[in-house]
Amino acid sequence: MSYRKTFRLVCGFAGGSAVLVFAVAAAESRGHFGTHSRGETSLWGRIPAIQAAQPVQTWPAGSHTAGPSGRTWDFNWDKRDPTTLLNGKKKESLSEDPSTEQENGKPKATRNILLIRHSQYNLSGTGDKERILTPLGREQAELTGQRLATLGLKYDILIHSTMARATETAHIISKHLSGVELVSCDLLREGAPIEPVPPVTHWQPDAVQYHEDGARIEAAFRRYIHRADAKQTEDSYEVIVCHANVIRYFVCRALQFPPEGWLRMGLNNGSITWLTIRPSGRGALRTLGDSGFMPPDKLTRT
Repeated sequence: MSYRKTFRLVCGFAGGSAVLVFAVAAAESRGHFGTHSRGETSLWGRIPAIQAAQPVQTWPAGSHTAGPSGRTWDFNWDKRDPTTLLNGKKKESLSEDPSTEQENGKPKATRNILLIRHSQYNLSGTGDKERILTPLGREQAELTGQRLATLGLKYDILIHSTMARATETAHIISKHLSGVELVSCDLLREGAPIEPVPPVTHWQPDAVQYHEDGARIEAAFRRYIHRADAKQTEDSYEVIVCHANVIRYFVCRALQFPPEGWLRMGLNNGSITWLTIRPSGRGALRTLGDSGFMPPDKLTRT
């Protein structure tokens, strides 16, 4: 920065702020603070008033893209980035011709994953088999099934947790989705995915539960939440009926938010959470816990 430009900048400040800015500029121009490489913070960046005035920095695309906050987006979060699966071939070798995308291993379809929280169930049951849906819970499942049907989407599969409340919810929903395959999965069972931050006092599982459930729920995430395979030619719509803890953890992981924040979100029974995953690996949340299709007297969270 030249002294003339620095003087003009100084004129825009008042009193002691101007003196401080001038002193910093002069010191940096004389090299008193040395050079700094990308990623290091100069003295300018350590002054809040100056930092706030700096323009937003743009960052190049790549496997990791950082924003002004310093957080990074990992485009290979699902380990399916085609540029990492080409046995050393350069990214430039991928053709931009859509007709050759499949043979080059480049995905071109978007996956839509609709995560449904099970309906209200009998909390007084002593075991999973007794924790079946309440009459209201069955009504909620019917309403959710009707909502999914009216969306007019071509559903590919309906997957559900093997716990009683999720299984019953899925079977009621499936009556409204004629011809959609129904599949169960133990990985989707309810559990404690990761210790929440900040901690809560009303729910404190043992450390071993986080260790065991966390690994299983993470395995479920890796199985179901990822970009489409290259052989998939059309956008897909998959319905997964499971549990609030599982869904909230999935959302945090898919958006690359700190997973410890999963318990800060609330989901109504029978609600719909809609995730989309683009061929590039970009994840987006279209809806979180949508239950606006239910009458107010049908809404519950238990």
